[in-house]
Amino acid sequence: MLQSRPETMTRSPRPSALQVWVLAIRWRTLSAAVAPILVGTGLAIGDGVLDALSAVAALFSALCIQIGTNLANDLHDFRRGADVQRVGPTRVVTAGLLSPRAAQAGIGVFFGLAMLFGLVLVLRGGWPIVVIGLASLLAGYAYTAGPFPLAYHGLGDLAAFLFFGVIGVTGMYYVQSLVWSPWAVLASLPVAALVTVILIVNNIRDIDSDRRVGKRTLAVLVGRAGARVELGLLLALAYGVPLVFIAAGRPWAALSLLTMPLAGRLASTVFRREDAAALNPALVRASQLLALHSALFGLGLAL
Repeated sequence: MLQSRPETMTRSPRPSALQVWVLAIRWRTLSAAVAPILVGTGLAIGDGVLDALSAVAALFSALCIQIGTNLANDLHDFRRGADVQRVGPTRVVTAGLLSPRAAQAGIGVFFGLAMLFGLVLVLRGGWPIVVIGLASLLAGYAYTAGPFPLAYHGLGDLAAFLFFGVIGVTGMYYVQSLVWSPWAVLASLPVAALVTVILIVNNIRDIDSDRRVGKRTLAVLVGRAGARVELGLLLALAYGVPLVFIAAGRPWAALSLLTMPLAGRLASTVFRREDAAALNPALVRASQLLALHSALFGLGLAL
């Protein structure tokens, strides 16, 4: 008769330090940092004002801000007990894989690197870039930290829309052209919309666990039905703006419309499913949609 294996043999091995940090940075969310760079730089190329050094510095600065924000979100949700019963990717502090002290150190390192890369942008763009950079760092930290955490008071969607969309794209265009452009504001709206869509899918998935711990995301405040309406409106915005650029003589902006089937599948899942586990693949698709739409839209603006 075969003997059962010892319990110690059935346990999953503890991930390595490198694997823990890969989990901590949430690499699938980094499209939110890259997308504004792609669109802002695409518009700058199309307008003949590309500054490659600024584009590269902005990319690394944005990535560092995003990673620092992810770490701050992980740490402060843990301190507030918000991730204990969630269904989704592992949160390393809550899971005991990363100590709060190490997470706090990581926040300092990545925000510090963001400021270092930002110096290149300040030297070119001056005080407006200082204001944008400091505001972005503050918003990233205040998303779940401080006396008034934005995500806990229904303001996370607005913060994402503004900082990872409107400010990200217009700031990227400004640091290359040194001009504020209404076309850059318009070009920022699809990025802003699709970044926020990622957050909506995440918040619909976590709506029950967030409600239990008093995390009043916008999805908690307006309910699943209201959050789905918000998602539908933002998807309409993401595909309406390229039509304006097409009408204005930039026909290659139509490349972004090739992503509509992916958006349709995403919307179908979010509108038809309520179980949290089923929304994890939708969250991945939302991140893919942002990356692909932004890449094609940026390319279309550049051509």
